[in-house]
Amino acid sequence: MNSSVFLLFLLSFGHMCTDIVQGALPALLPFLKERFDLSYAVTGTLLMAAHLTSSVIQPLFGYVTDRRPFPILLPLGCAVSGVGIALVPLSPSFGWLVAFVMFTGLGTAAFHPEGFKATACIASERRATGMSFFSVGGNLGFAIGSPAAIFLVSKYGLPGASGLLLPTVVAAMLFLPALPILRRRIESATSAPRRSAMSGVDRPLYSVALIILIVVLRSWTQLGLATYIPFLYKARLSSDPAYVATLLFFFLGSGTVGTVIGGPLADRFGHRRLLFYSILLQIPLIFLFLRASGWMVFASAALLGGTIVSTFSVTIVMAQELFPKRMATASGAIAGFAIGTGGIGVTLIGAVADRYGVPTATHLINVLPGIGALLALLLPLPWSCRKGLERLRKESGETGGDE
Repeated sequence: MNSSVFLLFLLSFGHMCTDIVQGALPALLPFLKERFDLSYAVTGTLLMAAHLTSSVIQPLFGYVTDRRPFPILLPLGCAVSGVGIALVPLSPSFGWLVAFVMFTGLGTAAFHPEGFKATACIASERRATGMSFFSVGGNLGFAIGSPAAIFLVSKYGLPGASGLLLPTVVAAMLFLPALPILRRRIESATSAPRRSAMSGVDRPLYSVALIILIVVLRSWTQLGLATYIPFLYKARLSSDPAYVATLLFFFLGSGTVGTVIGGPLADRFGHRRLLFYSILLQIPLIFLFLRASGWMVFASAALLGGTIVSTFSVTIVMAQELFPKRMATASGAIAGFAIGTGGIGVTLIGAVADRYGVPTATHLINVLPGIGALLALLLPLPWSCRKGLERLRKESGETGGDE
């Protein structure tokens, strides 16, 4: 097997095991709400605690790893997130519950910046495609986490969720022998000059700020729906846990397909073009999902989930292209700060749910993609990177095909 393919597979597998923890937490919220007698708003703060921990710290990890490679953060991040989720169902009090939830966020913060940077260094020119392969692991893990958590709790009670520790330990052990190879590949790629198709873009900070806002809205949309699907179907959750688990798997698991398709499409047709149209498509899909019944519930959930997540790797690559010498920091800002603040959105939606009911709160989510599409139009970036690449080739005297 080609070494690059093997390393990308390992990184994607580690990403999957780490994000199983992130996917499991929303599914555990109804059970934690009942055990600790919490309101919807307070329940939402648990998710906010996990994501804010990773959002505040993740860019700091990125800044450190941009100065020198720290591949040890890959197995360490997996292990910490696993230990955190294993302790959550064993919490003796609400205070300890918040502490353990935040501990899972620390593991996420440690893993992702180095993972994104390592993937970018190994994937070389086809970054959106390579980042899609890495992101597939995260999407799959996020999708597996919810049904796995529901299965473990329904079969063994709330303490059974501690079994989610197992995949993170496996991933951490697999990373250890590969650390020297990963370090050499990262050092080799970061020491060579990198030409970016967006290197001539004016106001890169303004562009990244808009990308972060777009990702914040995307995160609010995905996490809001993932968190409140179990509450929308609370009666079915009590009588038929498999129904809600399957629905969550369709919604979250379809992100794997969306990511696989989104990366190559972005490399082919342009990052900003894909970003805009995927956000715009979410508006009718959310409308359809919230009004569907029967088999259409699962079909619309799959289409919606795949569309939302299709641009995850694309926004990471866009930020890395704008700051090629600060790839981990840029990735941390997108995957950490922007995605982490999704917990704030869930808390705000929870406050609406407490006052007006869960259906009303979930319908308000459809406002978010409309704002995101407008922000995508305001991005001062080309619809396609081809013109930037052609300019770079002319400046260097090269000829040939597209990226």
